[in-house]
Amino acid sequence: MTDFESWLAAREPALQRLALLLTHDEHAAQDLVQTSLAKLYLAWDRLDDRDNVDAYARRILVNEHRTAWRRPWRRREVVTASPPDVARSEIEYDGSREAVWEFVASLPPRQRAVIVLRYYEQLTESEIADLLGISVGTVKSQSSRAIAALRTRLPQEQP
Repeated sequence: MTDFESWLAAREPALQRLALLLTHDEHAAQDLVQTSLAKLYLAWDRLDDRDNVDAYARRILVNEHRTAWRRPWRRREVVTASPPDVARSEIEYDGSREAVWEFVASLPPRQRAVIVLRYYEQLTESEIADLLGISVGTVKSQSSRAIAALRTRLPQEQP
């Protein structure tokens, strides 16, 4: 398993970042990566194309995340250390990356996945469609709706 260990050492940080962007919860992201890596480890000996391990790992991770959307316990409230001072819809964009990611995190799971895969992972619409198991048209519509929702939350530029 030396191959798996060396691949894991090189690629785990990228998988952690992707999972964090998809879940917007550090602990859920760690669980997601752990589950995905366990599945990849079990399939490692059966992988014929070692050049596409990154794509295979990303597919496992996204599929595991999609499966989590459907679980009823997923809809429970999330406990935080301190409640926010204002509701998310009242947060104004102040130019920081954190504010933008707060907006992205508030999107529905499918829209958030499309935005993260398109603009962070820089995948094409057809790659996203294949990865999420949806049509290219659905990728376009989800992306359009997400961007429209994000634009409504950003303050209008003053001329």
